[in-house]
Amino acid sequence: MVNMALPLSPPADRPTLADGLSSPVVDLRQYTLFPGTRDRFVELFDTEFVEPQEAVGARVIGQFRDLGDPNRFVWMRGFSDMPARERALKAFYNEGPAWAAHAETARSMLIDSSDALLLKPVRPDSGFALDDAARRPPIEADLPNGIVIAAIHHLERPVSAEFIHFYETAVLPAVRQAGARPIGMFETKYSANNFPRLPIREGENVFVAFTGFASLAKHHEYLTALGRNKKAWKERLYPELTSRLLMPPQVLRLAPTTRSQLRG
Repeated sequence: MVNMALPLSPPADRPTLADGLSSPVVDLRQYTLFPGTRDRFVELFDTEFVEPQEAVGARVIGQFRDLGDPNRFVWMRGFSDMPARERALKAFYNEGPAWAAHAETARSMLIDSSDALLLKPVRPDSGFALDDAARRPPIEADLPNGIVIAAIHHLERPVSAEFIHFYETAVLPAVRQAGARPIGMFETKYSANNFPRLPIREGENVFVAFTGFASLAKHHEYLTALGRNKKAWKERLYPELTSRLLMPPQVLRLAPTTRSQLRG
């Protein structure tokens, strides 16, 4: 595996994040739900599954409705390290009263919950900057206007220092100029799944870039700006980016729930 600590000078356009970054280990999970059940699942999750997970050492980073699929719920959960992940998952799923009480209801709405990636920040300062968990909005709060974009890049090999350098020095300035706010950059964490009851997509090499927008309209403006940047983006940068990938990036447009701490 490539050593991501290679000494590259950090570019000025790298995301500027707060000192208190969240979760060196992150599960990115995509759930497929039965049609018509997503709002009920969101209510169950936000009401019953947030604080009980955090009480045993997990951090519920963000939970979202996927704007591209009415039957998909996407969420992220973080941990301080892999042993903490194992302890927290065992405590919540094997021993916790919240899962014991509501698991059957949750499963009745789930078609598939196995689409999950284990991630880590590409650099110590590229994780998520979140408010204190005690400041999480209540269930009755208004839905936020912002959206989060997760762009999943699939590579043939582990993310290299050269790829990160290209992304930070070429791609980030272009997406910033078009109106995006970078909020995190992650790569595959190559650790054995220490809670096999919850499958992880293994054998994949991914780089995941998260950006935030104040509204869906602002994201549309961003896409328009990129499209107008024909010479730099369409003819040079995007082809250079995709030439390094196995397929075009998978782009998730994610609308935060009322209790999500990661917002646009």
